[in-house]
Amino acid sequence: MPRDETVQEDDPIHDKPMPLIEHLMELRSRVLYSVVAFAIAFAVCYYFSTEIYGFLARPLVDILMTQGGGERRMIYTALYEAFFTYLKVAFFGAVFFSFPIWATQLWLFVAPGLYRSEKRAIAPFLIASPFLFVAGAALAYYFIFPLAWRFFISFETAPGTGGVPIQLEAKVGEYLSLVMHMILAFGIAFQMPVLLTLLCRVGILSVDSLRKGRRYAVVGMFVVAAVLTPPDVISQIGLAVPLLLLYELSIIAAGWMTPKNPDDDAAKKS
Repeated sequence: MPRDETVQEDDPIHDKPMPLIEHLMELRSRVLYSVVAFAIAFAVCYYFSTEIYGFLARPLVDILMTQGGGERRMIYTALYEAFFTYLKVAFFGAVFFSFPIWATQLWLFVAPGLYRSEKRAIAPFLIASPFLFVAGAALAYYFIFPLAWRFFISFETAPGTGGVPIQLEAKVGEYLSLVMHMILAFGIAFQMPVLLTLLCRVGILSVDSLRKGRRYAVVGMFVVAAVLTPPDVISQIGLAVPLLLLYELSIIAAGWMTPKNPDDDAAKKS
């Protein structure tokens, strides 16, 4: 859709014409800054990979300590498993800590080509997105992990109970994969208000369609939770219920940020 000329006069683009080669050079410098930031974050995270892994394993360790039964441990069954696990820890940590840098570089590259009104429209989403991701990850770590891990460990069988003793000896690689899967699932799922509000902002969805789709949203949230989380009721409900609350928050945010249609206001008054 072509842009209105009157909008261009009242809503200028703060950019200067540049040849293609200069745009490519600028893109190269932005990518270089992002790569350097990721490399530095990766090196630092690998240096502290043992501490980071200990932080991720803390919910399981706390539950195992309360269970008693002597010394508990985590194992690895391949010579390279622990090494690659720490590499994965460093990689995920580097992505998390370097995200503000390369997100800022991307914004600095794209922003000069946007109108002032477009910058104002996008800025709230850029600010809300990382906060929602951290909120989802925190919910998984501090609330879902203790409940889910306690549920899974409840299937242990102690010696002397008349059956075969069954005790958990978690593998470091499998535990990391499960933890990161859960953190990413909750963090990405919590981006729903940003996505729905943005779709309403650009006119693909409407606030009325979100309101009318509540019954389908309930089913959809539980389906999404069943796909993204392990096959246990605690994790699935723990993700589905916050998603339903975020869906209601999306309706409120979309109603607040979506431009009002003068025809609709006139129809309501009449």
